Amino acid sequence: MSCHDEAPGAAPARTALLDAPRVVLVGNPNAGKSTLFNALTGARQRVVNAPGTTVELQDGRWRAAGTEVRLVDLPGTYSLLARSPDEQVAADEVRSPATDLAVLVVDAAALARSLLLVGQVARARVPAVVALTLADVARSRGLTVPAEHLAARLGVPVVVVDPRTGRGTDALARAVAGALADPPRVALDEAADDDALFGWVADLLAGVPTPAQPVRTWSDRVDRLLLDPRIGVPVFLAVMWGLFQLATSVAAPLMDAVDRAVNGWFADLLRGVLPSAGPWHWLQGIVVDGVLAGVGTVLSFAPLMGLMFVAVALLEDSGYLARAAFVADRAMRALGLDGRAVLPLVVGFGCNLPALSATRTLPHARQRLLTGLLVPFTSCTARLTVYVLLSSVFFPTHAGTAIFCMYLASVALVVLGGVVLRRTLFRDLQREPLVLALPAYQRPGLRAIAVSTWVRVAAFVRKAGGIIVATLTVVWVLMAVPVSGQHALADVPVQDSLYGRAAHAVAPVLEPAGFGTWEAAAALATGFVAKEVVVGSFAQTAAVTEPDDPAHPGDLGTRLRATFEESSGGHAGAAAAAFMWFVLAYSPCLATLAEQRRLFGARWTLLGVGAGLVVAWVGAVLVFRVGVLLG
Repeated sequence: MSCHDEAPGAAPARTALLDAPRVVLVGNPNAGKSTLFNALTGARQRVVNAPGTTVELQDGRWRAAGTEVRLVDLPGTYSLLARSPDEQVAADEVRSPATDLAVLVVDAAALARSLLLVGQVARARVPAVVALTLADVARSRGLTVPAEHLAARLGVPVVVVDPRTGRGTDALARAVAGALADPPRVALDEAADDDALFGWVADLLAGVPTPAQPVRTWSDRVDRLLLDPRIGVPVFLAVMWGLFQLATSVAAPLMDAVDRAVNGWFADLLRGVLPSAGPWHWLQGIVVDGVLAGVGTVLSFAPLMGLMFVAVALLEDSGYLARAAFVADRAMRALGLDGRAVLPLVVGFGCNLPALSATRTLPHARQRLLTGLLVPFTSCTARLTVYVLLSSVFFPTHAGTAIFCMYLASVALVVLGGVVLRRTLFRDLQREPLVLALPAYQRPGLRAIAVSTWVRVAAFVRKAGGIIVATLTVVWVLMAVPVSGQHALADVPVQDSLYGRAAHAVAPVLEPAGFGTWEAAAALATGFVAKEVVVGSFAQTAAVTEPDDPAHPGDLGTRLRATFEESSGGHAGAAAAAFMWFVLAYSPCLATLAEQRRLFGARWTLLGVGAGLVVAWVGAVLVFRVGVLLG
């Protein structure tokens, strides 16, 4: 999606905004740039991708002292000499002819590093205003906040701003409005080379008092504990466990409540209104079981997404996420990633969907993309339902061991997949030492987090929702159209529908893995929608009641054993193990695919699905053949 994509119903407002002066926020990571953006724009913002990239930008409306402004939050960067797609986007946007003004977000606690970026923007001859942030952190370290000194030396307005409280935002608005009317530029020779920039920064800071001795802050004392492996690793594991619980135990009741409201109460209401007989009887099915089922799926994921966005933002805003990356860095090196990748991969074992969204914490687009391709190999809890069913039926005395093996297989897939991708499609992703500027611990800005969460959840519902609703409607149509027998539209057994015919066509492909039946093919096809639906599909095709507890499958277990015995030539256990491998590897759910497409584009999503299918089929065949040999 480009920066010019429109939200439905927002065309007039968006067109007016595109004509407004364009102001970009530029600054180092952890300088408070995104918090400032949220404070200035509120909910009047959207998440977009820079044209032709998977790099996210935030684009919003800001009324600066009576002037309507289009404000763009650029990726955090230390330099305009780009070494990554994110830094390249930031550099390109700063230098773009469409940019009218740059608000340079300068960390008062790290002036030298921030001013180097100011100098590079100055060389680009872009009009600028400086927003001096984290003044409270600077003072706690005994540092001076030299706003007046910098204004006099730089020749542009310098405003002290606290994005968390809103203090200074009115003054910044007035400075921006004035700068748009009379553009100021930083006093610097545009021909200055890099060595001259360092000298320029040193000269700027020469008149700024510094403490004789470094001040030991509260953050320093906490870091003595959290960066010590003896304490830091257990704390890190506890935080990751908390995130996993949030994605499973805490979110599940909320998701169930939304699902019951949409697919229960509201669906019953529509059934009472729409015709169930006569020539229009199919209308009820397509609306309730097609469109509404898709809407319910999207809305049921909204609480999960919201919880995870809030949790990740709290970790990031408080300063702990940088410490977690430091602790986990060594473990992630084998994948060509740094420690920040551990967060989405851990979340993925709870649910792949919020795990993809958690990749936004990674600093570079290529790292986010690689991690996003690995996330579907993490075994989410929806797959666990299938493992429990098949393990209870085929390995009743070793069900726990069989399920544990599936999670070990998932970890192995992530590691091996990372190694293969890094040596093929991601050869440019070099191993680099993790260099982090650890931000000070601070109280998270709850209002900014709430605004950001609302915007991102709305983006998921709007963009991924259309794909999900359309796909589930198509699935209903395939199941409603009869191709054999004397059946009416929307009143046809699955095996006689277009969907069943397609499953019959696919079944021979699965024969080498020992489960080449149309029932297994149909179940895997429904698994594209949601993995837990695989159990219901087996029950539907077997014409038995779906068990309330997959660990006690009853009649379904008897039918499954008979079906797998026949399809595998008497090696039902090997075929069941192969089927579980296929469920692990072949594809995430439809909601995850829609989010993957939104974040990384259709080409990478299709590549991921294709690779997953190959790994699933080849692995299933190997598992089955080895199982047959072992008896």
